[in-house]
Amino acid sequence: MLPARIPSTPTREVSSGLEGWRDGAACRGIEPSVFFSPDNERGTARGQRESRARQICQDCPVLTQCREHALAVGEPYGIWGGMTETDRRRHTNRARRGEQRPLVPRQATQATADALHLSSAR
Repeated sequence: MLPARIPSTPTREVSSGLEGWRDGAACRGIEPSVFFSPDNERGTARGQRESRARQICQDCPVLTQCREHALAVGEPYGIWGGMTETDRRRHTNRARRGEQRPLVPRQATQATADALHLSSAR
């Protein structure tokens, strides 16, 4: 039997020092389930949730710090800095091979944003 999966979610407490970037995150106050998938989520549901999370991350003032944190500590779950678990795994594998690609956030398509009513939710 596999151990229960416990996602590491951003803390809600006021932090200082190196973790102080979290205070300015666009995701503060948003339900964590937008950024962390429930067990067995697949297909369209997962894609829509990830698109919504990326849309939130897109204009976040601390996107770079969030992404760097996730890559540095090897966050195994969730959307961090606009990157999914798969995005981070691919980036790490490329870095190990010596490839250097810019970290450009993937954006939700306008059709997905419209379907999720994200473009008017700001």
